[in-house]
Amino acid sequence: MSALLLDGRLVAAELLTSLQKDVADLDPKLVVVQVGEDPASSSYIRQKIKSCDAVKMRHQHLHLPEETNLDDLMTIINDLNNDDDVTGFIVQLPLPKHLNEFVPQIIRQIDPKKDVDGFSAYNIGKMFLSTEFEHLPPATPSGVITLLEHYDIPFEGKNVTVVGHSNTVGKPLTTMFLNRNATVTTCNVYTKDLAHHTKDADILCVAVGKPNLITADMVKDGVVVVDIGITKTENGLCGDVDFEAVKEKAYAISPVPGGVGPMTVASLIRNCVRAKKRQLELS
Repeated sequence: MSALLLDGRLVAAELLTSLQKDVADLDPKLVVVQVGEDPASSSYIRQKIKSCDAVKMRHQHLHLPEETNLDDLMTIINDLNNDDDVTGFIVQLPLPKHLNEFVPQIIRQIDPKKDVDGFSAYNIGKMFLSTEFEHLPPATPSGVITLLEHYDIPFEGKNVTVVGHSNTVGKPLTTMFLNRNATVTTCNVYTKDLAHHTKDADILCVAVGKPNLITADMVKDGVVVVDIGITKTENGLCGDVDFEAVKEKAYAISPVPGGVGPMTVASLIRNCVRAKKRQLELS
């Protein structure tokens, strides 16, 4: 029997609908800063703008030239930090090569109160305390948790394996599962015998960007699989999981596309609403 489909488009649409009243009442504004012409970034930004339009949230796309230098970018970040009309903003990654090495410095420059990507050390650090301090969590991990909660997937006492340990997905997702009393194994490129860990998982989350890394023989019957990786191939977009084969063993599985991607965008919009609420509380 085929698995339950974890439909991110459906859940994201419901989340956005639930945010409409707060958007109307609070009138937040999201700014997206893009440097250069990366096609994937442009595609992601279009989805973010589309979601802003869906909830009638004010938004601005600052599209800077490829040759923008660090000083000019930092000046723009400082201007956004000091603009009371801007609720939250993101600097779309990846950046051009000449700015790549400065990404930690750029993220550090963003006011944590406006860091709706949830990448700053302040917002990441708060997550380690408990669920009550997940105020502005990274959008993709937050979207994964919301997706699973929508389908009533339990976390407490479950064996969770997270494949991938990036600062933006794998590590914060591990923390969010730990906050919900799961037992978590986090794997990376140096993990020996990956299948040993994936076969033990009640919930398997994969965020690597390697097509079909996870095959049917690497999972147990009844597993819940969240495929976070996405790669453009000759045959279209492909996830990290061999979807057709694994779905025959899984209890539930997210598709690529249409799974975590829409949840990431909706979570970003939710973070902007949360940021506005907290800014009003602090003022």
